[in-house]
Amino acid sequence: ARRRAGTRLESARGTVMARMSTAPDLAAKDGLTPLERAARHPLMLGLFIPLQQGAWSPSTLARGTSWTFDYNAECTVRAEELGFDLVFGLAQWLGKGGYGGQMRFREHATDPLLVTAGLAPLTRNIILISTVHILYGWHPLHLAKFAASIDHMSHGRWGLNVVTGYKASEYEMFGIAPIAHDLRYEMADEFSTLMRRLWREEENLTVEGRWWRMKDAFVAPKPVNGSVIMVNAASSGAGLDYAAKHSDLIFVTSPAGANLDRACEALPAHNARIKALARGHGREVKTIINPHVICRATEREARERYQAIMDHQDPVAADNFYATFMGGDQRSWKAATRSDWVIGGNVHVVGSPEQVVDAFVRLHHAGCDGVQVNFYDYLPDLEFFGAQVLPLMKQAGLRAG
Repeated sequence: ARRRAGTRLESARGTVMARMSTAPDLAAKDGLTPLERAARHPLMLGLFIPLQQGAWSPSTLARGTSWTFDYNAECTVRAEELGFDLVFGLAQWLGKGGYGGQMRFREHATDPLLVTAGLAPLTRNIILISTVHILYGWHPLHLAKFAASIDHMSHGRWGLNVVTGYKASEYEMFGIAPIAHDLRYEMADEFSTLMRRLWREEENLTVEGRWWRMKDAFVAPKPVNGSVIMVNAASSGAGLDYAAKHSDLIFVTSPAGANLDRACEALPAHNARIKALARGHGREVKTIINPHVICRATEREARERYQAIMDHQDPVAADNFYATFMGGDQRSWKAATRSDWVIGGNVHVVGSPEQVVDAFVRLHHAGCDGVQVNFYDYLPDLEFFGAQVLPLMKQAGLRAG
């Protein structure tokens, strides 16, 4: 039995070693923090990894995309080797069957906090961002400790996407009554302030806050660079004020829906408002938007792929997915149509490699500092993107080096 256990352990170690990134260790060369390194590019590049069954598209068109850790590890390692700056995972809480339909859309979903911890030793440079619903029973001391730990595991490459949640069904899962919209952000402000104090202060911390209290609390080690990378996605007044005060990166959504032309008309004012809010707090922030990229050698092939995804939609899953984002008191995504949600992502970028890069140039000119892309069939689409789109991004001046 011991021999069999030893063999399994060696096999597992071999699998991990085989998946470890071959990218050079950039920190050893330039001395920059991961976020400083990413910000050198005119347009930062992120990958929205598919931690949920079906990823972003409630469609049954054949693909290899998987929610499993192994699949997401392979996506992340390959993205790093291609020069991506970050990967990001969302968190969700759904009942049996997920969003329903024949495909039981998103029933299986892994936790991004644990996944990013697992990705840390497999990578060298890429920023690993995890979503946490901080109001679902968390205490600032818990998350401050976990965050500092993963930050050290990744050598300062970990980011925390703070979300408050808005779905009544999620709050009820945790036995919590839904919380009013603006009050959620007041609570998030206190929570984040306490985390920062725990990361910064060198003595025990005793606090009697409005929502959280602690006595002689202490966190060591501190984060590698004094704080983990703070992230938020918000659109409302209260949400944006929180994000401008606390976040380094803000995931923005198009106020005009997924159509690229309309998005590029609406985004300049939206991005300018966010950056002005941050400057009002004496801070600078970067904004990143989420395009779903469908890229083929020609525009005709890309459009055919788009239509095939639409034609194979799971109607029940698509209805439920759309209804979820149209309900609730959140402001993000409200301009998206049901058809937009069958494809997924916040802005749709469909076309040849040249057209995709042109779209990225337009988003950059609209004030976006980065794009965080998602795909339908992740690994082959990522490989095509790396071979055909990334070189053109460099030629267009969107990527340094």
